[in-house]
Amino acid sequence: MADPLVPLVGVSRQGGFRYRGTNKEPALLVLTSNLAEPDWPDELDPTTGRFVYYGDNREPGRQLHDTPRYGNLLLRHVFELAHMGCRDRVPPILVFTTESPGRSFRFRGLAVPGHPAMPSTEDLVAIWKTAGNERFQNYRAVFTILDAAVIDRTWIHAVGSGTEHADNAPTAWRTWVSTGVVKPLEAPRTHLVRTKRQQLPSSDEDCALIEVIKKQYHHNAFGFEVCAAAIVRLLLQNVVRIDLTRPWRDGGRDGIGTLRLGRGAASIEAAFALEAKCYSNTNAVGVTHVSRLISRIKHREFGVLVTTSYVDSQAYKEVVDDGHPVIFVTARDIVQLLRDAGYSTPSLVNQWLEGLTLTVNS
Repeated sequence: MADPLVPLVGVSRQGGFRYRGTNKEPALLVLTSNLAEPDWPDELDPTTGRFVYYGDNREPGRQLHDTPRYGNLLLRHVFELAHMGCRDRVPPILVFTTESPGRSFRFRGLAVPGHPAMPSTEDLVAIWKTAGNERFQNYRAVFTILDAAVIDRTWIHAVGSGTEHADNAPTAWRTWVSTGVVKPLEAPRTHLVRTKRQQLPSSDEDCALIEVIKKQYHHNAFGFEVCAAAIVRLLLQNVVRIDLTRPWRDGGRDGIGTLRLGRGAASIEAAFALEAKCYSNTNAVGVTHVSRLISRIKHREFGVLVTTSYVDSQAYKEVVDDGHPVIFVTARDIVQLLRDAGYSTPSLVNQWLEGLTLTVNS
């Protein structure tokens, strides 16, 4: 089957990073992703228009910019242009995702470097990864999908050939180029009740990561509370503290944490209750445990339930339907958080857990 992106936009046949023009001054860029690489978790958030894309240095053995398809050099180039205010030189970036085995693509939108909710110092960062005993760097880039429901193919082919017709350009693109103002393609969030399958790991590799945690804390409830607190810190980046040691008289909570919202003198602190359940994947967190957590959440607090298993459908539905401020962090979420933090193998997860033990015992 022929690659549909070749006749559609005139780019090369292979790779996640494709372009028209030269690799130094591309006229058009195309990013493709399957959104399913466990070690390189590209992510598209339709509620905010935020697209996270990892560069093409995905294996050890090369320097950050020494890649065959020049993907990381291109990432650096387009972000430098955007940061310097040279937006008229930034090529249009078309985002596609693969929908099934083979060469089926879904168009996700027109993207620009950066995102309104992120400072320019953080939208393109070089991160370290470990494969075997080797460490190497790759880019993590954040883009915004613009609010442009329809992209004129005449404009795409015009810019691809270096003869842009501004009259055919999407309004959101013209606005960004001329003013720097970004209008993301946003969609209202739906209240999703995830199924058991959606809450549990989907591959043998992911199951192996969660099994390391379950084996470590199978007979150590307090140890898993420490682990759950560390998982919450991976999830909520601005946690100030989590107290696991106070003897709660009212029960139902394994800890109380504080999350800072805002910055500096303009910040406030919000408290949350933590519940931790180290269960096998055949043992769901049911209505009793969830209801107990809800009943212990005080005014202006929220709850976080961390489990190596999943939440029973009835308990999940009651929380969603009643609008209770509870975050469910299930086995699949834990695996994704670990991978995002660089703990992508059982040995690395073991090292992370050993570090938690040393911290508690010191």
